[in-house]
Amino acid sequence: MLAAVYHGPNDLRVETVAIPKIDKDEILVKVVSACICGTDLRIFHGNHRMYAPGTIRIPGHEVVGTIAEVGADISAYSVGQLVFCAPNTGCGHCLQCINGNNNLCANLSAIGVTSDGGFAEYVRISAKSVQQGNLISVSEAIDPAVSTLIEPFACVLRGQNPLHIKPGEVVLIIGAGPIGIMHMKLVKARGAGRVIVSEPAQERAAQAKKMGADRVVDPTSEDLGSVLGEESQGRGADVIIVAAPVHLAQESALKLAAIGGRINFFGGLPKDRPTINFDSNLVHYKELLVTATTACSTADCWQAAEIITAGLVDLSDIVSQRFPLQEAVQAFAAAEDRKSLKIVLEP
Repeated sequence: MLAAVYHGPNDLRVETVAIPKIDKDEILVKVVSACICGTDLRIFHGNHRMYAPGTIRIPGHEVVGTIAEVGADISAYSVGQLVFCAPNTGCGHCLQCINGNNNLCANLSAIGVTSDGGFAEYVRISAKSVQQGNLISVSEAIDPAVSTLIEPFACVLRGQNPLHIKPGEVVLIIGAGPIGIMHMKLVKARGAGRVIVSEPAQERAAQAKKMGADRVVDPTSEDLGSVLGEESQGRGADVIIVAAPVHLAQESALKLAAIGGRINFFGGLPKDRPTINFDSNLVHYKELLVTATTACSTADCWQAAEIITAGLVDLSDIVSQRFPLQEAVQAFAAAEDRKSLKIVLEP
């Protein structure tokens, strides 16, 4: 089969490899669509801890495909079934797994991260992943490229759930990349009254406005605090989602939040500079809630799939470009152009 294989930093090769063999309790999926995300870009540049020096592996963890082969001991799935492959698999018996937070399992495994993933014609789904419900049936009426967005949308959903967004509230989203746009769409579906998006890149700012932002601010030329004052009768943002790995954005969120505001630090900071200046008095006297999330659980993926299937949030315009697997290197370049949102590989 054809696959895009990581051989080292900035060394992604499209080459022919063996089709994975499955055991009696595993499933083989023929990939229909696989999205490139920020994690894949970190992997490509050699900046992911699970890709140690010398690692040769197929990335890709946002995957939809049809079941090509079912192990002899499996009866719950059938050949030809269209499925989304939730990437994260926990040990299944630690406290985090028992509580439904398998993304926080100390022994986490994930397709495209710890094992070969979906930037290939076929991907193997392990027995543990099958047993833990990682294969989710998706509707054939929905574009498979949109269904691959279940995983990043599940991450967005996980980030927002602790914020308890109320109808009519003023929400500030910092960053209008694909994650920021998904956050924007979800907060609007949850009834936010005004959604303000902060984004300095012209193309992405225009996309945010076109896709539903009530107001888009260029923080390099406009005063974000003044804009929020106008939009919130002077109180600030009820909810702030920092969907960009920017130190100043996290620091300023504490000042921009309204009294009793809720903040989510969604974008992780670079590992070589992970700290910010955190004014804890602002948190103390304004009674702020500061949260953060990492990745998503399989339960989050199931909920995200239900929302997308029901048509409650339309993600179709987030798919910017599609590439055949043979053009994986060009697809990665497009994913970094800061103009496109989601780039899809279609084997």
